[in-house]
Amino acid sequence: MSAAGRFKLNSLRQFLRPDDNNIAEQSRESTVLESTDDKNTATHAHDPISSSNGSDEVQPELPAQDAQEGVRRVEAITLAWSKTSLIITYICFYLLYFVNAFQFSITANLTPYVTSGFEYHSLIPVIYIVSSVMTGAAYLPIAKMLDIWGRPEAFLFMVSLGTLGLILQAACTNIQTFCAAQVFTSIGFTGMIYSVDVMTADTSKLKNRGLAFAFTSSPYMVTAFAGPSASEGFYEDINWRWAFGTFAIVTPFVAAPLYFVMQYNLRKAKKQGLLDRPKSGRTLFQSIWFYIIEFDAFGVILLATGLVLFLLPFSLAQSTADDWESGSIIAMLVVGFVLLLAFVVFERYLAPKPFTPYQLLVSRTILGALLLDAVYQIAYYCWGSYFSSFLQVVNNLTIAQAGYVSSTFDIISGLWLLFVGFLMRVTGRFKWLLLCAVPLYMLGVGLMIHFRRPHTNIGYIIMCQILIAFAGSTMILCQQVAVMAAAEHGQIAAVLAMLGLFGYMGGAVGNSICGAIWTHSLPSALQRLLPENLKPEWETIYGDLTVQLSYPMGSPAREAIMEAYGIAQRRMLIAGTSVMGLALFFVLMIRDINISKNAQVKGVVF
Repeated sequence: MSAAGRFKLNSLRQFLRPDDNNIAEQSRESTVLESTDDKNTATHAHDPISSSNGSDEVQPELPAQDAQEGVRRVEAITLAWSKTSLIITYICFYLLYFVNAFQFSITANLTPYVTSGFEYHSLIPVIYIVSSVMTGAAYLPIAKMLDIWGRPEAFLFMVSLGTLGLILQAACTNIQTFCAAQVFTSIGFTGMIYSVDVMTADTSKLKNRGLAFAFTSSPYMVTAFAGPSASEGFYEDINWRWAFGTFAIVTPFVAAPLYFVMQYNLRKAKKQGLLDRPKSGRTLFQSIWFYIIEFDAFGVILLATGLVLFLLPFSLAQSTADDWESGSIIAMLVVGFVLLLAFVVFERYLAPKPFTPYQLLVSRTILGALLLDAVYQIAYYCWGSYFSSFLQVVNNLTIAQAGYVSSTFDIISGLWLLFVGFLMRVTGRFKWLLLCAVPLYMLGVGLMIHFRRPHTNIGYIIMCQILIAFAGSTMILCQQVAVMAAAEHGQIAAVLAMLGLFGYMGGAVGNSICGAIWTHSLPSALQRLLPENLKPEWETIYGDLTVQLSYPMGSPAREAIMEAYGIAQRRMLIAGTSVMGLALFFVLMIRDINISKNAQVKGVVF
């Protein structure tokens, strides 16, 4: 229904306001009692109400007055804009997802060659651990930006950060600069897409949310084909630096239209009188302190530092002189663990604005979805970091061919998610899809334990990837819908941020397991299996993918390298399959909420 057709009657508001406050208080109490899910079946805050003088005079619906400024602004935008603006916004969403997917596909395929160029191929998990931890820790501050500053402002900041990271990666001359730039790129692009996800939720009804998310993520199906071929072209015909430089130029131009559409409609909403909250009147010092408290800066530092220090030793221990007996490794583990404990204590008892809203975590639906996402990411990254290298070394695929196989997930999910979103809309339920997806995912990963080894037909590996794609994409979409169904509109940014946080922390843990298995499996296997004349060269072979590929297929050296890869991959997959066993329990924690009974948003929406 358009904004012009929705009205409020003020006399009924005055009559009902005390009861509404009681209802709101009961809802907050029911959240603590783990019944957040049930309250979503009622639309309690935005019903039309009549004027106080009892006449037929009406006035248009307004944004929620008790919401944060960013939430009020986006509600004002959806109340003020037209269907044309909504369509343009979704086209912008699609194009941004396309650029992000294309960028990730190309740079992910080139990263092994970038690290090999610096003779640090074995540091791939370390790079991903640091970037995953920092990106995960940045999620909730970004959510604060979205809720306090506004959706367009936070989105613009993330685009700028991602572009800066790409520029640094294109210009880097050593592995240290590349690692630091990867953090900027990861935070920027993840924050940009996260902002798009939040705005997608702002502009779609809950029952259509799955379809909306499926539409915006469908470009992965296209880039799955184009990305690997383009990455091979950059590497062989141009320069890997231009792969990063190209997207540093393209990204701002693609992002600009969305920012201007949102700002244009925000000004339109202000002219219509939908936003009338006065300015804060804070001084510069008061504003700085306000944002330090609101963004929970101390909690972010504790979490990020603690996770990096605790997880990195699992990948670095093998490269130190004394292995796990090294004083630096022990110190990192101890300090990291202490900082993580300090983070928990600080957030629970000391933080003025807690990093993780406690009232959301007590919902079994939200907690179950968060833990399910963490376990899923751990299981995937236990083996995912070296999958492209494995396909090239063991199956003798080119960069493009390996990229096509690795992108099976994206190819399948592009169409499949639209069908999953349609099923959610028709049935109004999502839990049954999760109950089907988790066992199917475990089957796919479990089969790879047998098939991912030397001299196995690539068709069997692709078959496993197809099973993983159907199951994994279903799990991701259902997790997003689950946390949003158990929350209110003003909490969407927070719950999606928590989902992202748990996912990235799971990815960091998975990469730590992957790095630990890799550094403890491949070197010893190479030293044992390589021909006698090449055993002194094992470190060079271990650290450089191009050296590994330089030995022809069928040669004793290549066979030894392939066998070593098979040993490491088998152990990684066993670890991933074992971890996924926990997912069944977490799915049972999630309530089967009827998403068709709560629109959750207002105005002109999908």
